[in-house]
Amino acid sequence: MIIEGNIIKIAGPVIIADGMRGAQMLEMVRVGDEKLIGEIIELEGDTATIQVYEETAGIQPGEVVECTGGPLSVELGPGVMSSIFDGIQRPLRIIREESGDFIARGIDVDSINKEKKWAFKPVAKVGDKVKGGDVLGEVQETTAVLHKIMVPPTMEGEVTEIAAEGEYTVLEDIAAVDGEKIQMLQKWPVKRSRPYIEKLDPDVPLVTGQRAQDTFFSVAKGGAAAIPGPFGSGKTVTQQQLAKWADADIVVYIGCGERGNEMTEVLTEFPFLDDPKTGNPLMDRTVLIANTSNMPVAAREACVYTGITIAEYYRDQGYDVALMADSTSRWAEAMREISGRLEEMPGEEGYPAYLASRLAQFYERAGRVKTIGTEPHVASISVVGAVSPPGGDLSEPVTQNTLRICKVFWALDASLADKRHFPSIDWLQSYSLYVDSIEGWWAENVAPDWRATRDQAMGLLQKESELQEIVQLVGPDALPETDQATLETTRMLREDFLQQNAFDDVDTYCAPDKQYKMLKTILLFYKESLAAVNRGAPIANIVALPVKEDIGKMKYIPQEEFDAKIEEIQSAITKQCSEA
Repeated sequence: MIIEGNIIKIAGPVIIADGMRGAQMLEMVRVGDEKLIGEIIELEGDTATIQVYEETAGIQPGEVVECTGGPLSVELGPGVMSSIFDGIQRPLRIIREESGDFIARGIDVDSINKEKKWAFKPVAKVGDKVKGGDVLGEVQETTAVLHKIMVPPTMEGEVTEIAAEGEYTVLEDIAAVDGEKIQMLQKWPVKRSRPYIEKLDPDVPLVTGQRAQDTFFSVAKGGAAAIPGPFGSGKTVTQQQLAKWADADIVVYIGCGERGNEMTEVLTEFPFLDDPKTGNPLMDRTVLIANTSNMPVAAREACVYTGITIAEYYRDQGYDVALMADSTSRWAEAMREISGRLEEMPGEEGYPAYLASRLAQFYERAGRVKTIGTEPHVASISVVGAVSPPGGDLSEPVTQNTLRICKVFWALDASLADKRHFPSIDWLQSYSLYVDSIEGWWAENVAPDWRATRDQAMGLLQKESELQEIVQLVGPDALPETDQATLETTRMLREDFLQQNAFDDVDTYCAPDKQYKMLKTILLFYKESLAAVNRGAPIANIVALPVKEDIGKMKYIPQEEFDAKIEEIQSAITKQCSEA
């Protein structure tokens, strides 16, 4: 039975309709004569409160609201990868062909092409005992992604039919389990996380090739990181670097409420970026979700759930997924606006009282897990959320609630960005709580003394901050020469190690062993310069050593030449400091 009601009140994206008895919470509805997409967010008697994911201008009381019988869900199957969707999984490329540069209200477009045929290769056979998560067949979705067609999570039984190798649409039957037909297309409610067997400890780092992140403030695979920073501090470029270089198989990039011109840059640049792993376009393993600041606020609230559900689907296939949300502040602002329309009791700075729990629900869907199925995979979703605090104020509610959940905090500093120091990560404010758990991986795969080396460098940077207070009062020449040697070393750490050029072919990515050897080289200079000063060498001689120029250039040495060159630089440091 189709439940239909009538609109009795309109407040922006919030609609109230009566005659809705029998409808369910979070059920999708079609609103008005134009059949706009909406979701029921409150029920009282036969009255339903609905948030509409499209512009509601022109809708009038009395128009019909029609229930669809199910919650807001995304379509999952071959055709998702390399797509560009809006916040409720409508494909923007197809919409542009049908309605031009602006999204027509009420437009109804399939999220996945239902007519395209995919080359299906069966893996299971008739008689196999299977359960949710087991692979029935494979489809080469893009050059980078082998799409695994899985048994839906709630099914279990014996394979009674399996299609022969050939080409099928996503709606054609490709298998049957206990007589129940299965297609390549699945649907999943966006606000319900997909099941897994077990969440594992975050003891493997997500290698990004960015020195500040990997060496000092690492994020684990399956971890959650926050990038708060004011306007112009480099949040978007930092996330794009992570999307391009992070050690992940799949990238889901959510542009949540960002300015149109900024999102346009992402949409125009990503399709032409080369994947450094495969040499093919990066879009072959990327899903983009674009929800700009001028799109309806309710869809902005939905877009992060759409993105994380797509990420979970590919995680269940055994892939490591990196999800970038830019920015969760705009998502929170959408929640605040809808909360105000609902006349809910406001919390701090007008945000709803449930802000913290909604943020937690989103970030908790990250994790490194054992997937469901007869032979579980180990796969992960790592979430990096940008936060845009007004005026760079890190004490505001969205930033503070995010920091309670995320274990990595990359604080971007506008003053560093003004000095052209990128990535503009403030090494004194930032932190990572994964360092202890991933220490074993670095010790095993890079060097046993990685942790001690990293901690020594961090200690020097903190000491520099203390010395700078004295320098501002009396000048650097008043410091003891050992402290002047410390300042010279920390200058190298800042300029030659922490600064990284995203647009240089070599420096854009720095392998973990190269990061370690660069750091060891700078600390070797520190050790040898202190020894020289203690022998009586003037600090001016140390500062003028020719080898400093080689240290400054070592980040631009290609990986294949690095080991030989770094040994030469280290020998030159020892020789020149002893002769200073």
